[in-house]
Amino acid sequence: MSSTNIFERNLDKTEANYTALSPLTFLERAASVYPHNLAVVHGDVRNSWAQTYKRCRQLASALRCRGIQPGDAVATMLPNVPAMVEAHFGIPMAGIVLHALNYRLDADVLAFMLQHGEARAILVDPEYAELIKHALSKWENNLLVIDVADAAFEGGEAIGEIEYEEFLQEGDVNFAWSLPDDEWQAISLNYTSGTTGNPKGVVYHHRGAYLNAVSNVMTWNMAAHPVYLWTLPMFHCNGWCFPWTIAAMAGTNVCLRAVRDEPIYQLMKAEKVTHLCGAPIVLSLIANASDELKAGINHSVNIMTAASAPPPTILEAMARLNFNVTHAYGLTETYGPAVVCAWHREWDELPIVEQAAFKSRQGVRYPMLEALMVADSETLQPVEKNGEMLGEIFFKGNIVMKGYLKNADATEQALNGGWFHSGDLAVWHEDGYIEIKDRSKDVIISGGENISSIEVENIIYRHPAVMEVAVVARNDEKWGETPCAFVSLKEGEQVSEQEIIEYCRDNMARFKVPKKVVFGPLAKTSTGKVQKFLLRSIANELSG
Repeated sequence: MSSTNIFERNLDKTEANYTALSPLTFLERAASVYPHNLAVVHGDVRNSWAQTYKRCRQLASALRCRGIQPGDAVATMLPNVPAMVEAHFGIPMAGIVLHALNYRLDADVLAFMLQHGEARAILVDPEYAELIKHALSKWENNLLVIDVADAAFEGGEAIGEIEYEEFLQEGDVNFAWSLPDDEWQAISLNYTSGTTGNPKGVVYHHRGAYLNAVSNVMTWNMAAHPVYLWTLPMFHCNGWCFPWTIAAMAGTNVCLRAVRDEPIYQLMKAEKVTHLCGAPIVLSLIANASDELKAGINHSVNIMTAASAPPPTILEAMARLNFNVTHAYGLTETYGPAVVCAWHREWDELPIVEQAAFKSRQGVRYPMLEALMVADSETLQPVEKNGEMLGEIFFKGNIVMKGYLKNADATEQALNGGWFHSGDLAVWHEDGYIEIKDRSKDVIISGGENISSIEVENIIYRHPAVMEVAVVARNDEKWGETPCAFVSLKEGEQVSEQEIIEYCRDNMARFKVPKKVVFGPLAKTSTGKVQKFLLRSIANELSG
């Protein structure tokens, strides 16, 4: 009898028993098993999974025919339109890295991202053509610009060398794409909001994208063939990996250019939408719509929201509409949500106010996240699970980023000690659920968008009348949080609140502009450090 340990025997990886994990296989399977099922809906466009698979192969082929090679990056400046769904498959099918840009940013930031990510081409919607033209004028480049026309949008201009549909015709519908040799290969590039300087390029790999796409299914208990409404921008962490999730479930992507209550309700009714995601402001928009729009929803809708927890009044309104809300939490560095407020059936019996208290917690780890903890930022020793001791949230596992592009120091710092350091401060409850209490980097989360207080401060400092400025988050019923600026003026200077706000509008993206400006000396410590926690308290006591 052999004494050799079974784990030491010659059982090798072969082509028969090992394949690199990639969400690209979800598309091929959907097209193979459910070729005639509806994959993408947008106005008159109703493409099946078989059609979508062909178009994605054409996109991959056309990019390669233009000399764009594996490892290169191709950017997108698109709203939630069919081309954006196709980009999540067609670009990586060519071995190319997808770089989805946030269309809410200004030209300077976009120029930095395009340069830093070394994009070789960009797909541009006419609505953002002027913005991209401005960004591209910032440096010498030879990007291939591809216009993506949309019948649902009138206006804009064509700035590209070729239109998207024409470009697809350059590609082969039978393009012989292949899985990556290594599942660690980059699939996409997503930039942070630049909370401490220039934005950092977060690199995702095929393995993480695959696993988090499946994790979404498990977390949400999704049944086969969901009908998913794109209220969440696909540039946000690749739509929280849902383009790949919907393909895995052979569901339907219902595209939506702009998040407004009327088209949301129209599509819910017409397409029998079962799932959607978005920041709390999206829930507020849905809940506060007219009774006329709300009428006629006769099926259950599942909603996943991240950022701050929805207030009890919104949760109650959602419940009356038969909308089931799931609260999640994550970061760009964790492929979007990686923590969920997993619901317990016994909580259904609680009053809505108590339910809201449970839902306000960020929750427990996603099924595909190996570990989550709240710990001391320096020692990495877990805090007590008493709901009181404050610590930093740490992540570990396959759905943590590869690292920051061209930034070894930041990567080492973020992954130091074998954990990803989130920078978010929380308590750990006895039942294992975490609850965020503060944001160590003073990031303001407004309508699901991260706003750097430092960035806003730096711009206000440029105003000739400003001596000192500090920007903090102020609670907002609609947006969750909005920036509030505390400004100290130079001696002899006079300027109004509206003048400061207008100055900000001229120099930054609109969603970053402070909604309130308070004049006077800034609260400081004895060493001269601004006491932002006091300013936040003052900001939230102000009316109007």
